[in-house]
Amino acid sequence: MIERKKKLRLIQLSLLIIGTLVIYFTYADKNRSAKEKIVPAATQEKIKNQLSNETRDGDVFYNIEYSGLDFSGNRYTLKSKEAFNDKSNQEIINMKTVNAVFYFKDDTILYVNSKSGTYNNKTLDMNFIDDVKAVYEGSELFADKAEFLNSKSFLIISDNVKIIDIR
Repeated sequence: MIERKKKLRLIQLSLLIIGTLVIYFTYADKNRSAKEKIVPAATQEKIKNQLSNETRDGDVFYNIEYSGLDFSGNRYTLKSKEAFNDKSNQEIINMKTVNAVFYFKDDTILYVNSKSGTYNNKTLDMNFIDDVKAVYEGSELFADKAEFLNSKSFLIISDNVKIIDIR
């Protein structure tokens, strides 16, 4: 009977020691882990420099896409690689590398590309700026500026307009 109690005490003592060691080694690395950085210091410095160089006072978005219907009932999609807004005027979205596709009711499609542009998400007005290229039924249009004023239902093409059309 005493031998059995000794075995139980030995098992209990060994379980206590194992439990204590597990707890110790689990929490012993906590201070060392807190000092380790997930992102290296060089990368953090690079990110800080990039953020300090940007003077935008708004949110930045990447790979955005707007789609919907204009006031005439035509579908459109508007894509941009990078966009940002102004905190004081949330409805104006400034975009870089803009691609737009307009699907008209008569089953024709207009493609418009530009280096930059703006989109008003309230009035659905779009401005395409810098190296504007539009393709419609085999015709190509090049310009420095194109404005689609959805609120007034017309399109304005201006500044160095060039049209290539086989007709």
